[in-house]
Amino acid sequence: MTTMISNLPKDLIEEILSRLSWKSMKAVRLTCKSWNNLSKSEMYIGKSTREGQSMMIAMMPQNLYLMSCVVDDVDPSIEHKGHLSFFSNRVSISEIFHSEGLILCILKDVTRIVVWNPYLGQTRWIKLRFSHRPHRWDWFNYALGYEDKDSCRSFKFLRFIDYFYTAPETKFFWYEIYDFDSGSWSTLDVTPHWFISCGSKGVSLKGNTYWCARERTPENGLRDHIICFDFTRERFGPLLPLPVNFTDHDYGSVTLSCVKEEKIAALFQHYASYDSEFEIWITTKIEAEMVTWSKFLRMDTEPKIVFPDTFFIDEEKKVFMDVGRDYDSDSDDCPEKCINIIGEAGYLKKLDLGVPAYQNHWPDVCSYVPSLVHIKKLARGKRTEQSSLEKHRFDQNMLRLAAIEKLMKKQNRYWLMVIILVVCRSRTLRGVEF
Repeated sequence: MTTMISNLPKDLIEEILSRLSWKSMKAVRLTCKSWNNLSKSEMYIGKSTREGQSMMIAMMPQNLYLMSCVVDDVDPSIEHKGHLSFFSNRVSISEIFHSEGLILCILKDVTRIVVWNPYLGQTRWIKLRFSHRPHRWDWFNYALGYEDKDSCRSFKFLRFIDYFYTAPETKFFWYEIYDFDSGSWSTLDVTPHWFISCGSKGVSLKGNTYWCARERTPENGLRDHIICFDFTRERFGPLLPLPVNFTDHDYGSVTLSCVKEEKIAALFQHYASYDSEFEIWITTKIEAEMVTWSKFLRMDTEPKIVFPDTFFIDEEKKVFMDVGRDYDSDSDDCPEKCINIIGEAGYLKKLDLGVPAYQNHWPDVCSYVPSLVHIKKLARGKRTEQSSLEKHRFDQNMLRLAAIEKLMKKQNRYWLMVIILVVCRSRTLRGVEF
C-alpha cells in the first residue's frame, strides 16, 4: 500500500522540515494542508531552533544572509541558513532592525520603508510622508513596536529627527508615528529634555524600544542613561540610569543588545583608545519607567578588539558574541569579517562570518527569532483621513524644515568660500620668495 505524503508520521515530517532551507518553505507549504499547518506551528519553530543557537541576519551591500551561531566549549560553529530575498534587485537596504520576529528595513529609496517577516514571507510597505537626508546622510532614528489590543498586537512605526548640535536657529525636532491598523501618520507632542544621537540604534523589548540617551545640555556629552518609548501610550518614559558611571570608570562608549527577547544587555568599553578592557551588565528588571542591573562579565582581552554596534549574549555559557573584524588579518584594507566569542578566563574563539568581504564595510547584523506574527495588511478604503490639527502640524513642520535647509545651504556656501580663500592664500604664500 502506497503511503501518501500527507499521511507520514508527524515526527518524520518535522525531521524532514528541519533539514530544509528557508528558501524551500514556500514550496513546502504548497505541498499539502497538513505540511502547511505544521510549518506554521509554534512547536515546529521551537524544534527548528536548536538549544544554544543564536540566530542572526547579516546585511552586506544589497544582500541579507540568515545564519546561526552554535556556542560550544569545544567546537563553536556558524551555520548558514541561506541568502534572504523578498524584493527585486533594484531595491537596496541601508539599515535593518529586529522586533519580535519582524525586520524593519530602511531603504536607500527615501520615499518608503518595508516591514518583513522572513519566516512567513510577509511584507508591509509604508510610504513616508517626507524625506530629509542632507549630503546623503540619514538624520532619522527608527523603531518598530506594538501595543496589545484585543488579544492581538497592533504594530506601529516610529521615526524622529533631532538637530541638537547645530546653531540655535537650526535646532529642530520632529517625532511622528505610523499606525498599521489605520494606515495613518500622526505627529507626536514631544518636547525632549533628553537627546538621542542621530543614528543611535535602539533595541526592541516586549513591544517597546530603548535607546542610549543623555540630558539635553550642551555640556553633557556622555550617553549615560537609557530611555524607553512606550508604543502603547505613545510617549517616552523618564531617563533611566545606566549601571556604570562614565566619569568614575573612564568608560567612553556603551552599546545595547537584547537578550532572548526578555532582557537588555549594556556593553561598556574603556575610553583610552578603545582598548581591550570592557564589562557587560544585564537588566534584572526593566520597564518603561524603571530598571535594575546585574553585572554579567568584566574582561580584558588580547588582542585588542574594537566593538561595533552589535553583540549577542549567551547567559548559560557565560559568553558574548561580537560581530566585528579579525584584527589578526594581514590585510588592513579589507579585514576578514568574523564573530568573536568571548568568555571568562581569557576564552576567545574566532569564527569566519562567511559572507562576501567588502572593502571598508562593517557588516550590519541584527538578532533574529523566527515568529508567526502576521503583518496586518491595510484593507482598501480603510485609511484614516488626517485631522485638521494634524494637517496644520505637518504643514508647520515642513515650513520650518524648508527654512532650516535653506539656512544650512547658505552656511555651507559660506564655509566653502572660507576654505577656498584659505587654500588660495596658502598657495600664494608658498609662491612668494622671502
